[in-house]
Amino acid sequence: MVYYKRILLKLSGESLMGNKQYGIDEQRLSDYAEQIKDAAEMGIQIGIVIGGGNIFRGVSGTAKGFDRVKGDQMGMLATVINSLALSSALTSLGVKAKVLTAIRMEPIGEFYNKWRAIELMEQGNVVIFSCGTGSPFFTTDTGSSLRGIEIEADVMLKGTRVDGVYTADPEKDSTATKFTDITYDEIYTRGLKVMDLTATTMCKENNLPIIVFDMDVKGNLMKVLKGEQIGTLVHN
Repeated sequence: MVYYKRILLKLSGESLMGNKQYGIDEQRLSDYAEQIKDAAEMGIQIGIVIGGGNIFRGVSGTAKGFDRVKGDQMGMLATVINSLALSSALTSLGVKAKVLTAIRMEPIGEFYNKWRAIELMEQGNVVIFSCGTGSPFFTTDTGSSLRGIEIEADVMLKGTRVDGVYTADPEKDSTATKFTDITYDEIYTRGLKVMDLTATTMCKENNLPIIVFDMDVKGNLMKVLKGEQIGTLVHN
């Protein structure tokens, strides 16, 4: 049984590093592509946003002396590299995939607009949205929220290396406990960093639920799509 017709899948660029210190781990990329293929074969329409933290993060670049706007633009280009890599991995598995860019850079990718994205998904393409929002000072989480709302997704699936939302960072605090579900308001009051505040507020105001789960465990994406209780549901 499929719970969703159309999803926005947010993937972490840092998770793409796998066991490497930088760049793309080919095995991790392959694992992601196989999970996405399984979802596509269920008839689910899939839009994807990938971060660029495995290559360059604008915020960290600013801390090292980069101009913030140029740093964020470098981060946008990092997402294009990751998007092309995922597109190639999907194509090699026989999945139709299309990269859309928020900044014009044909022929690398087609310039994004909502109606074209929905048309491609309805035609059976996995559509990968790169360059975030196309503007500096916004994260790829905000880009994910924006694209998820625009394409009228049923849910945003935030695939991370942590298996849900906790009371504190479980990698730093062994006493942290996991939520099975949590409201947006509670995220605000507890000061939890599920996504940046802009992204969280956009999802709240447009009633787009989020499921945070561990994408690095193969098979987890399918479990989420079948409604299994893994990860954390964030909702109004």
